[in-house]
Amino acid sequence: MLTALSIRNVVLIEALDLDFGSGLGVLTGETGAGKSILLDSLGLALGARADSGLVRSGEAQASVTATFDPPRADHRSRALLADNGIDIDPGEPLIIRRLVKADGGSRAFINDQACSAALLRDLGSALVEIHGQHDDRGLLNPRGHRALLDAYGRCDTALVARAYHGWREAADRLAESRAAVESAARDRDYLTHAVEELSRFAPEPGEEAILAEERATMQKGARLSDDLSAVTECLTGSDGGLAQLRQAARRLDRIVAEHAPLADVLAALDRAVIEAGEAEDLLAEAAEALSFDPARLDSIETRLFDLRGLGRKHQVQPDELAALRDDMAAKLAAIEGGEEQLAALEKQVQAAAAIYREAAQSLSAERQMAAGKLDAAVAAELAPLKLDAARFRTVVAPQDEGQWGAHGLDRVEFEISTNPGAPFAPLVKIASGGELSRFILALKVALAEQGGADTLIFDEIDRGVGGAVASAIGDRLARLSQTNQILVVTHSPQVAARGAGHMLIAKSSDGTVTRTGVHALSEGERREEIARMLSGAEITAEARAQAERLLEKL
Repeated sequence: MLTALSIRNVVLIEALDLDFGSGLGVLTGETGAGKSILLDSLGLALGARADSGLVRSGEAQASVTATFDPPRADHRSRALLADNGIDIDPGEPLIIRRLVKADGGSRAFINDQACSAALLRDLGSALVEIHGQHDDRGLLNPRGHRALLDAYGRCDTALVARAYHGWREAADRLAESRAAVESAARDRDYLTHAVEELSRFAPEPGEEAILAEERATMQKGARLSDDLSAVTECLTGSDGGLAQLRQAARRLDRIVAEHAPLADVLAALDRAVIEAGEAEDLLAEAAEALSFDPARLDSIETRLFDLRGLGRKHQVQPDELAALRDDMAAKLAAIEGGEEQLAALEKQVQAAAAIYREAAQSLSAERQMAAGKLDAAVAAELAPLKLDAARFRTVVAPQDEGQWGAHGLDRVEFEISTNPGAPFAPLVKIASGGELSRFILALKVALAEQGGADTLIFDEIDRGVGGAVASAIGDRLARLSQTNQILVVTHSPQVAARGAGHMLIAKSSDGTVTRTGVHALSEGERREEIARMLSGAEITAEARAQAERLLEKL
């Protein structure tokens, strides 16, 4: 709901701060007082084109600030703000500010965060509907008619949306599979050769590292083989250290009994023999680990060279060759079994399409029923609004298959015929002026709470009518104000009398400067203003009495 509007230096408005309440608010004033300036200012805050002509003469810039109650968590404005990276706290009012410079530049802010005018337009349409002489949004935009009809008829659109997405997903899988099969078929010869080559070679993940390590070990063994042989000869040869130790131990063993201290010498020699034996074993193990087989080394180097060559040929790492072989084999299998797989996927697409059509046709039937009810509801509103010669209809027409979607099969549009025998046409192309606004009002009353902005503004909806028709307009505006905030610019006392709040727009001049101001009327002032609307320049006692009677009917 719009709670406040602050205007600075817009045409005849020097400084103006307005507060708005819920329900029906009316704005009145003499012709030329500046009512259009007020609506232009609000439109500027809601994303209308920034015109430097709106800047008050002699001022550098104009500004308009519109304040709204915190939007509900599920309100469309929340999603718009989130999608554009603007966050506001759940309980924080929504404040929109627009600046227009005299040189034509403009800036826009949402809760002091800079934004684009395009975002303001989208946000403004979610918050406020302004219905005036040249309005082409809201109910006049056919793009929103289908959603309004679905909400009015409580049509189950979720089932159709799920069926549509299921159909499209099946169709995408079929298209992907067909493209894969066609692509693989073009490469059949290459794939066959590559798979045979890789299968013969049989690469394994990690094989390169294993071969490289084994080759390095054997190359090391080749370098160390002479040294190891020499060490082995020194230790284990017929004249080696170990043989000499053992011979010394045997000789000492024969004489140890003749001299006691020799026992310690023999024990030390025994330990040396044992240590030397262990060294002999370890040396043998080391030599075995570094054993050098020229034929095996040549085989390893050939395998490693071929492995890396295949990797370069197929532009992958050697460890990826096995996976590449499996992938190519799968593509070959897809070629061989492709037709069978495609046939199965085509059946899935056909089944999903049938489910979608059935759900969409059921939705179309619901829409046709809802359209009939809506047409009857709108027709009931037309006569009291002096539109009894007009006819309204909701067109629910099938679209070409290329236009089907999650919304179903239908195009929905509201059409009217203003005179007997005249053809039906879109609302915006036939109705004009106050007649257009009354059509909008009739639609709004019929649709009640089924979508749209929380704040509705009607500009001179009562133009060209009076008496019972004006009373009917006031009654319907009052009914709408039970669920929406309604602001109406009016010249009709019957409409003004229905307002919960009343503001008077007036122009004043000191002979040099002309200003437009807005004044919230007290009960007594309100009665006087309605009397002026009834009688004109001179307010008569009869006009005051009539104004009293109009107010007493509330």
